[in-house]
Amino acid sequence: MSMNEQQIFNAVAAENSAVPTLLCGHCHSTLSRAKIFRTEGGELPNVNCQTIGYCSADDCGAVNCCDEAMSAFENSEQLLGLAS
Repeated sequence: MSMNEQQIFNAVAAENSAVPTLLCGHCHSTLSRAKIFRTEGGELPNVNCQTIGYCSADDCGAVNCCDEAMSAFENSEQLLGLAS
C-alpha cells in the first residue's frame, strides 16, 4: 500500500446498545454521529461505500465504511437522522 493510499476499515454495529451505535473497525471506539456522512461519490477514490464514518479517537482517525454495519439496524436512516 502506498503512502497516499488510505486504508478503509469496516465499521461494526454495537451489540446490545439501546440506540443504534457504530464502532470503528480499527480501534472499536464509538463513531460520533457528527462524523458519519453520506458520500457524494468521488470524495474517496476507489472506495465503493455510500456512508463513511471518521473515527475521532486520538490515536486512530481511521476512515470507516458504514454500509454493512448500518444494514444491521432496522432503520439505518434513523441513525443518519440523529447525526444532523
